[in-house]
Amino acid sequence: MLTLDELRNLLRESAGVDEEVDLDGEILDTAFDELGYDSIAVIETVARITRDHGVRVEDDAVADVRTPRELLDLVNAASSVRAG
Repeated sequence: MLTLDELRNLLRESAGVDEEVDLDGEILDTAFDELGYDSIAVIETVARITRDHGVRVEDDAVADVRTPRELLDLVNAASSVRAG
């Protein structure tokens, strides 16, 4: 199961961080674009999750993800299916 702290680290490592954004704050329901991440950054982060955690997420589903909460829900649901 991927945690918010792990996602924060992956975002920083995969796509960097905007100096004006506090990723350590309450970001679960903040849109990725408001956090300074475009769709390419989200795709890069998901690729890293796939590589590091072995969780495969469908590209179509990733395209609909708008917030860290949605991404965590998607990844953790895929992880549950894989484990089950």
